[in-house]
Amino acid sequence: MAQSSIISLKVHQVLSIAPKNETSPTTFPFTFFDTLWLRLPPVERLFFYENPNLSTTFFFESILPNLKNSLELTLQHFLLLVGNITWPQDSPHPTINYVPSDSISFIVAESNENFNHLCSNLCEVEKKQPFIPSLKISHEKASIIALQVTFFPNHGFCIGITTHHAAVDGKSSTLFMKSWSYFCSNLVKNTPSLTLPQNLTPFFDRSIINDPLGINESYSKVWLNFGGEINNRSLKVWETISAPKGEAIKGFFELSPLHIQKLKKYAQSKIEKNKVKLSTFSVTCAYLLSCTIKIENPNSNKVAFIFSVDCRPRLDPPINANYFGNCVLPQLVMAKTEAWLKDDGFISALEGIIDTLNGLENGVLNGAENWYSKMQSTMSETNGRMFSIAGSPRFEVYNFDFGWGKPKKVDVTSIDKTGAFSLSENKNNDGGIEIGLALNKQQMDHFVQHFSQGLESL
Repeated sequence: MAQSSIISLKVHQVLSIAPKNETSPTTFPFTFFDTLWLRLPPVERLFFYENPNLSTTFFFESILPNLKNSLELTLQHFLLLVGNITWPQDSPHPTINYVPSDSISFIVAESNENFNHLCSNLCEVEKKQPFIPSLKISHEKASIIALQVTFFPNHGFCIGITTHHAAVDGKSSTLFMKSWSYFCSNLVKNTPSLTLPQNLTPFFDRSIINDPLGINESYSKVWLNFGGEINNRSLKVWETISAPKGEAIKGFFELSPLHIQKLKKYAQSKIEKNKVKLSTFSVTCAYLLSCTIKIENPNSNKVAFIFSVDCRPRLDPPINANYFGNCVLPQLVMAKTEAWLKDDGFISALEGIIDTLNGLENGVLNGAENWYSKMQSTMSETNGRMFSIAGSPRFEVYNFDFGWGKPKKVDVTSIDKTGAFSLSENKNNDGGIEIGLALNKQQMDHFVQHFSQGLESL
């Protein structure tokens, strides 16, 4: 971390927040959806809320108490988040255990960093690092969530959330944030509530996840034998996957509804009619791949793109939409590098994504037991560089209002270390897409050029 970043942060409090009322010990078994992500890096998000009149007094006397009280209420409904991941010697799979003494870390800090610059569409990655909380992870135990609220006098505040990928997926972590903002906004409006509406109530029953193929056993064996070891039950996560080289810049770009319409129209004129089932997701990802690969120009014959799909509605039978935990599986698109590098790389990438999505009709779990061996082969063929996506416009992150307005900027900062893209709805929520990615300065300059020129040429 740069020295300037350290100076810009003053930690006021390091709190331990527990559920509001006494609860009973609870165990949440791992399903194969959880085990898959055991050592993958945590997911980090920053939510920036603008308030030009934010005084230190108002923050400590109004904002902070409401955030803390509503968090205690929320955790009462989300005990899984307060527990810890362990992997006992007598257990074939990892598990999450909650006991009444458990709590989560909640840091309260202050910064004199330039708030508007942090919320801008181009900002140095290192400037945001002080606002990201860290999980407590050892070989034997791993916390699931950490929170930090940082206030910027006369500008606003930021909520940082870090979650363990083996405990929750994006839909679950954003369900928690929606519920927290629901309780908090009610406190601010003096209409306190102790219960959640049905659309925000999490569902924890793991027994609805069927595993007739023994996928969980297969995944656990991979981790136990990882790196040629025997009985490797370590819970340490990987530090990074493919971070940008040099000083990294975080950039945000928008595809307007008109841009998306033009991309779809262009694609429909080029793709075979029997393949055309174009979604905003597919054309957005294909366009990003066509822009980024020209910048990186990978030194491998093949390239890969990985994206996750929500399995809740795709399982047979479908499960509760608010199932809380992991219920996503990664999907793989492989292609020859030259196919995505050529002028119509957008179409080539789009066809690959469409084919992969169409393959889900054979069953979302088809081939899931072989995922690790498939990834090892892919890593070898692509020299370790794989493009991927984090987030989803369906999470509606720009609607998280804690009682003081909606976010000015939402940043999935974990992609800064993994080389992924982030997707969310745009602030207007009019069907446009906001895209985030981190590149070094030279690459970012080239990406800006490719992104804008490509859209202008449609």
